[in-house]
Order: sequence, then structure tokens, then C-alpha cells
Amino acid sequence: MPRHAHLLSALLLVAVPALPALAADRITGQPFATRSEVHAPHAMAATSHPLATQIALDTMKAGGSAVDAAIAANAALGLMEPTGNGIGGDLFAIVWDPKTKRLYGYDGSGRSPHSLTLAEFQRRGLTDIPSHGPLPVTVPGAVDGWFALHGRFGKRAMAENLAPTIRYAREGHPVHEVIAYYWDRSVPRLGKWPGFTEQFTIDGRAPRNGETWRNPNLANTLQAIADGGRDAFYKGDIARTIGDYFAANDGFLSYEDLAAHTGNWVEPVSTTYRGVELWELPPSGQGIAALQILNLLEPYDLESYGFGSPEHVHLFVEAKKLAFADRARWYADPAFHPAPVERLISKDYARERGALISMDTALREVQPGTPKQLDEGDTIYLTTADADGMMVSLIQSNYRGMGSGMAPPGLGFILQDRGEQFVLREDHPNGYAPGKRPFHTIIPAFATKDGEPWLSFGVMGGAMQPQGHVQILINMLDFGMNLQEAGDAPRIQHDGSTEPTGQNTAMTDGGEVDLETGFPYETVRALMQKGHSVRFSHGPYGGYQAIMKNPHGGWTGASESRKDGQAAGY
Repeated sequence: MPRHAHLLSALLLVAVPALPALAADRITGQPFATRSEVHAPHAMAATSHPLATQIALDTMKAGGSAVDAAIAANAALGLMEPTGNGIGGDLFAIVWDPKTKRLYGYDGSGRSPHSLTLAEFQRRGLTDIPSHGPLPVTVPGAVDGWFALHGRFGKRAMAENLAPTIRYAREGHPVHEVIAYYWDRSVPRLGKWPGFTEQFTIDGRAPRNGETWRNPNLANTLQAIADGGRDAFYKGDIARTIGDYFAANDGFLSYEDLAAHTGNWVEPVSTTYRGVELWELPPSGQGIAALQILNLLEPYDLESYGFGSPEHVHLFVEAKKLAFADRARWYADPAFHPAPVERLISKDYARERGALISMDTALREVQPGTPKQLDEGDTIYLTTADADGMMVSLIQSNYRGMGSGMAPPGLGFILQDRGEQFVLREDHPNGYAPGKRPFHTIIPAFATKDGEPWLSFGVMGGAMQPQGHVQILINMLDFGMNLQEAGDAPRIQHDGSTEPTGQNTAMTDGGEVDLETGFPYETVRALMQKGHSVRFSHGPYGGYQAIMKNPHGGWTGASESRKDGQAAGY
């Protein structure tokens, strides 16, 4: 053997570690499944933290509705998983009400400060809104969302819903592994902003896995909300503290901005796919991208191609590119730029756009649908279901994990940085304006069959969310996976589409296809031959929770194996 061949073999032995073995050999189901589905006869909760799941179940056992349970769990996650959410962020929800037998949607997104103008950004010489600090902060809508949902569907007093989290905040709880990982990564980035280090570190560092974390400031804030209602947050001392804090730290969010806030009840919109109706909320969120992708995929026999095949991955990626081109052009605050939603999610429009898909070649550039045609026509997710048949799909976030880093003194939470998603251009649908809602990534999902509730689910993670919604459904409907397998299956993420945010740089190179471990090399090779750029990216594949109506009675739950969560019922 030539000397260089021996050297190459030695280098390969050093550079290429052995592939890890599966942790266990399950005797049922798909080999990639981490555990079984969870079944329960009366109620179910699936959240990204086991203690929050238990709080949700305790709430329903005590007579609370699925909405009470969702609020109680969301409050707990703000304490226990501040790396993804908190009362400084926004909230969206879809609720199935068994009494009226219909879905209700709630858009709990906040607006930009009224005193902050596009001219101010230009005066500072900025071409993008900063990712952290005072400038990207918008009004937090989560607390208003809690009370709006509770006012329509709650059974227990809000004080009872918040009591478990107040107790955990005072007495402490152990931090879980994935949360500790992200917390540790956040401290160096956010520690320079006033109030963060004092309230979200232990001696200047993140809490470690298993270490007890207490947040007495958040306990006091939640107690004030429990005693005084939503106005205690938006019109009381909490709002004054927030306003004073931003005035003292080069910010613009004011007491008046908080006092003027209102969320909105909205009508969910839908499309059909393989006999199932998927429901999403309309813009300013990105939910309808999932509907557009499904419409584009529907003509193809994915089942015959098989999961993980080159055809499966290629068609998914190409449909995503087309939907995201429209996402960049049309998704914005409808009060400023209404999107032609009915046309965008129509089957006719999907047929027109689908003609751009080739089975042999990856699209490198994609333009949005033309106005003439259209004029014609890091985050937590949780879900709960109660004994009466109510189901809640709820998502809540600070954006960029822990948010802006801005933590007003004595309040125990961080304000979101959603405003980063505005474009600093006056001529863009998502262009910055005072009192405007930014384009939103967080989206809850719900699916029905024959007008009856079937599945409440969500997948966290920025632009991964609509991609994840689609993959869960095609995993179940095309590839025959159960609820847990559909979430455990290796995921696809396409990155690099034209975005509705920042400088809105157009895709010209086809973007990048991220594939999780588990896709065969034959698929990778075939994708590359079609012109796709394939890579492995660590950790962008989102987090999943789901509850399904069991056809035999009761509920079936599933939880994300990539995070710390739990699905459980009784």
C-alpha cells in the first residue's frame, strides 16, 4: 500500500469518530422512536418541562379547564424555562371549545413603541434593528393573552392558576439539562444589559443542571398580577417600573405603550391535506406558510416515495422555498399591510406556483407570487386537553431565547426583542412604524377531521415552525407514524430563503438543506446531484408537543425528545 494511503487511513481513524449506537432497542415501532405515546382517559398535558406538565394536570384535577391548565403551565415555564419564554414576551393560541364546537384564535402580539420612529433608527446610522438591548423591545402581550383566554374559557380564579409558579419561584426548583445549556450560552451575550446579571445569574453565572433556581422578584410580580388582574401589569406599578427603566436606559417603551395594549381574537384559517384540515392563525404570524407548503405537496404521492427518500426531502424543500418567498413579501401586520390570505392558501394558487417545481433540479432563486394575481383573490409550545373535550394549542416566546436582555429592576423577567424582526425600510410591508406589530415566527397549530377535533400541536424554533408543522402531518398522514414517532423522526430544515426581516437579502444560491442524523447517504448524494447544498447543523430542528384525540376515547400525548419536556395525563 502506498505511504500516502496509510497516512489517509490514519487520518480518517483520528478525524471520523465511530457513529453512536442507539441508546436502546425498542421492540415496537420505528427504530428512531425514543418512547411510546402517552394515553390517558380524562385529561392530557404536554409541555417542555415536566414540572409545568404536572402543574397543568393538577390544575385540571382541581376543576380547571384546559385553558386554566395552559395558563398555569405557561406561567411555570416563564420561571423554569426563561431561555424560551416569559411574561416579557408575546403569546398566540388556538382553542377548541366543545360547547360551541368551533375553534377560537388569539393573537397576543405587542406593538412597537409610539415614540420610536424610523427616523430615529436612521439618525443612529442603523440599517438593521439590533438583536439585544432597548431598541428591539416591543410591548409584551402574554399577560393580556392569559386574561383574554381566561375571561372566555377559564373556570378557576387566576390567582389559583398562578399560585404553583409563585410557590416554585420563592422556594426554588432544579434546573433541567437543556435549559441549563441554553442559559449558560445566554449569560455572556446578555450580561451587559442592566438588571440581567442581578436577576438571572448565580454569582454571575448561569445555574447548572440540577441546581436550584429561585426568582423571588418574579414571585412578587406574579402575585401582583394575581391580586390586581391584567391592569396590574399594564396600568399599575409594574408598567411604571418598566417605563422608568427604559427612560433611564436609552429606551423608548413607555408606560403609555403598555397602558394602550390590547390583543386580538382572530379567525383561524385552514387548508385540507389527505382528509385532514390544518388550522393556523393569519399574519402577522407565519402560520399560513405551513398551509401553502401542504397545498404544494398534496399532488405528490409521498407515501410511495417513502420517508427519507430523495424525492421526499427534495419536494419538501422546494415547496418550502416557494411558500417562504411569499412569506417574505406578504406576511406583516394586517393593520398596516393586509395579506391576500385567501388567495395565498388556495389550491388554485398552489397549482400555479407548483409548476415551478422540478423533480430533477433544485430552485436557486424564487420570486414571490405577483401582486396582480394575488389581488384577485427560541420559544415554548404547550398543549392541554381536559375531560370536557376542550383543547388548547399555545405558544409563547421572548424571541432569541431569553429576549433582549433588558430586565427591569425587581420584576424578575426579561423583555422580548421581537422588534428586531422589523425591516428599516418605509416601502416594505414589514417596515418599521410606531405602534405596529412585527412579523412573528411563533405559531400554534390545530388539525380537525370531519369538523371534529383531532390534533393540537406545535413545533418551536423560528423559521423551523411551519416546516415542522408540515413534517409532523406528512409523517403521520403519508408515512404512517404515530404521534411520538412523528416528532422523533429525523427532521429537515431548509435555511436561506428570502426573509421578511432585516435587510431582506434575496435567496440566489438555493439556500442550505440541514438534515438531522438518520437520513441515508443515498439521499444526501441524490440531493447534491439535484443541486442542493446539504449540511449538518447542530440544534435548529425545533421542539414538539402534541395531544391527539384518541379514537377509542380519551387522549394521546407526545413530547419532544430533543428537549426536557413531558407528556402526561390522568
